[in-house]
Amino acid sequence: MNILVVGSGGREHAVIRKLRENQEIETIWCAPGNGGISAIAECVDIKATDIEGMKAFALSHPVDFCIVTPDDPLALGMVDVLEEAGIPCFGPRANAAIIEASKAFSKELMKKYHIPTAAYETFDDAEKLSAYIKEKNTYPIVLKADGLALGKGVLIANNEAEAMEAVKELMIDKAFGASGNKVVAEEFMTGKEVSVLAFTDGETVKPMISSMDHKRAYDNDEGLNTGGMGTIAPSPYYTKEIADRCMREIFEPTVKAMKAEGRPFKGCLYFGLMLTPNGPKVVEYNCRFGDPETQVVLPLLKSDLYTIMKACREGTLADTDVEWSDQAAACVIEASGGYPQSYKKGYPISGLDADGGHEGVIVYHAGTKKENGIYYTNGGRVLGITGLGDTLQDALAKAYAAVKQITFEKVHYRTDIGRK
Repeated sequence: MNILVVGSGGREHAVIRKLRENQEIETIWCAPGNGGISAIAECVDIKATDIEGMKAFALSHPVDFCIVTPDDPLALGMVDVLEEAGIPCFGPRANAAIIEASKAFSKELMKKYHIPTAAYETFDDAEKLSAYIKEKNTYPIVLKADGLALGKGVLIANNEAEAMEAVKELMIDKAFGASGNKVVAEEFMTGKEVSVLAFTDGETVKPMISSMDHKRAYDNDEGLNTGGMGTIAPSPYYTKEIADRCMREIFEPTVKAMKAEGRPFKGCLYFGLMLTPNGPKVVEYNCRFGDPETQVVLPLLKSDLYTIMKACREGTLADTDVEWSDQAAACVIEASGGYPQSYKKGYPISGLDADGGHEGVIVYHAGTKKENGIYYTNGGRVLGITGLGDTLQDALAKAYAAVKQITFEKVHYRTDIGRK
């Protein structure tokens, strides 16, 4: 069996590592991949968003199954094109990927099907949005770019001045390009944030182990929003009672809603949740595996990942076992100094073995390249160091011990992952 994985980050590295546990899988290609992925898969120099290039490669090689993991190619319809060319895929079609690609769509879906979320209004005019904010005069207020923005298009304003600056950044300066043509303004929710990824075949939904992301760049949740600076799993706040309620009120209703809208969702559906005083509510949906949540969730999966992915595509998830370890996992991201704004690339990384790993932990490569046997930094988030243990404390201790030994110039990481 030969598999093509689309993407180039730590999430893709985690997916490929888990697929490698299946002895029937022979060749794995990753397009475009990265330095660390090259140790366990053949990297192919095709951009993740190059749909025609990916199709040409898949048709000219013995690809039996394709896994499309990033949001951009999913929203652009890569799964539609590959499936129509006869290549079976894991991932939603474009009309279902809109659940992430348009915040306005997802909010309207939740309103229509009574799925709990924050109150909101949608605007496509900066002046009208500004007037609404001033009239409402309630802070903090959350402003979200409607489209995809690499996980960074959410701004929280604590006063009118910050809110006006956020409107300018999103809608006038176009900090996130066309994604800010439309903006969702919503109430600020309080509570513990929890991420739950779920396998679904459009009918059945099987949630994965819960996790907790740490989005802010610096300790104590300070600094700018990033793509994620670390994660733990499972979340200590996500009890069985809350999980059962989420299944009844959020997970199953969302999958049913998408089917009712003629947009059946097959693949990995990510639920970003807030455990508010009034119960769990949806912060956001993603149409794919989260990053870096995948780096703590998949190491805890005991069942075969390929079998589950195939079942999601074929509609047989209800009859497929999805079993989890009772261990804990913690991932600490090592980023380039200056991330998520400007940073330099090309620094050699010390502390890695020939395959880009390190004893006692799993090292996921997010932004690296390999030249002449040496790994170099090649992105904002460079590595994800994941520790496993019987307790969260054990997992964190292993991850941080390795972080101290794996380093590069201007390395930046948070020292408080999992502390709260």
